Amino acid sequence: MAYPQLTDKAGALATALAVRTRKISVAEAVDAAITRAGRLDGEIDALAVTDFERACQTAKAMDAAPRRLDQPLFGVPMTIKESFDVAGLPTTFGHPQFKDQTAPKDAALVRRLKAAGAIIIGKTNVPVDLTDWQSFNPVYGRTRNPHDPERSPGGSSGGSAAAVAAGIVSCDYGTDIGGSVRVPAHFCGVWGHKTTWGLVPKHGHDYPGMSRQEGFVAAADSPLSIAGPLARNAPDLAVLVEVGAEVPLRRRPKPLAECRLLAITDLPGAPVDASVLEPTEAALETLARAGVRIDRTSPLLPDQARHYRSYVRMMNITMARGAPAPDGKRASATDWFDLMDAQAACMAEWEALFAEYDFVLAPPAPVLAVPHSDAAVFRGTLSINGADAPGGSGLVWSGMATFPGLPSTVLPIGSGTYLGAELPCGMQVIGPRLRDLDCIAAAEAIGKLLHG
Repeated sequence: MAYPQLTDKAGALATALAVRTRKISVAEAVDAAITRAGRLDGEIDALAVTDFERACQTAKAMDAAPRRLDQPLFGVPMTIKESFDVAGLPTTFGHPQFKDQTAPKDAALVRRLKAAGAIIIGKTNVPVDLTDWQSFNPVYGRTRNPHDPERSPGGSSGGSAAAVAAGIVSCDYGTDIGGSVRVPAHFCGVWGHKTTWGLVPKHGHDYPGMSRQEGFVAAADSPLSIAGPLARNAPDLAVLVEVGAEVPLRRRPKPLAECRLLAITDLPGAPVDASVLEPTEAALETLARAGVRIDRTSPLLPDQARHYRSYVRMMNITMARGAPAPDGKRASATDWFDLMDAQAACMAEWEALFAEYDFVLAPPAPVLAVPHSDAAVFRGTLSINGADAPGGSGLVWSGMATFPGLPSTVLPIGSGTYLGAELPCGMQVIGPRLRDLDCIAAAEAIGKLLHG
């Protein structure tokens, strides 16, 4: 059955409004999403695990209850990254040995989304251990980019972005430590937001091999890593951030015309392919013609090459939980405190920059959606302007916001041609800590200037 109010590109708030005004029932909203999954997911394989039966049961129960005006996502079917625990579903991080081990309880974020009225219809695919700008593993196979099935949707929240871009769901929640929300949004032409570090709880997003005590994994929140949403538009991103946030966020609305922006497209050791640079420069030119003040350089920009080295070391220690590096050396407590000092210095430098600028614009990655490979992107090379560059060099652009814990919104700005294919291109809008909603609002204003 088709529901005219729910096209493949309907947003989360539009769906909630249709349910609230009784143009459709919750059951119809969920049925429409399941129907889209059956029609669209076969080629892209975005969904790792489905939970259709429970979603339908939940929808019927919600239809039998009074409409809740205090639930902004009431009746909205959505998915969530495979690495988040959903009670009764497996959490594998791509490892076959965990495919029959189900989570005993929902992750904290899942509980918050359900409390806001969302209905989880399934979980979306990831790379093994969430460590690639692709999304394939031996449990659930390979996710393909809806714009070109020969290309990656990104990672590690690649299934999340693919599900949204294909039109299966209006929104999803992923995680990001190395661009894992922003790069998939960029590769798939959707909106994504890296939240301020610590804003959205990640309890229940834990490696499945960790011991569980009475259904609870006692794990600290990972340094650098965040939970962040993907959606089809800015308002949906904003409400998803507000629902997920553990503290109220203040909006400080400022018209884009009154903002001072810094655009960074050139960094040492981090070349950007023409397929990204050309639509980025075109977007910046459009903004400048509209009267937006954009500087291209500033002595206030923190030394990205120096902070990148600290960022990568902190990220590797975090993801390995202190296990020895390839050189056989294990990080010491002194090493860790030195990195924390470097991070604090980086934060202070960015704070000084934001005393002069409202937002920083930058590419989310140096390339567009990469062709599929059986090897992780970071263990190979990236083709940048016809030359091979180390795969890890792309992390300079994601680390810019990650190391200091800043919010960053990715919006679609156009398209470019990369390795013979025309593909979506995004831009990240980086702002001060806890100014997440302002980042999203600025990205929305930029999108309106670019696209009307």
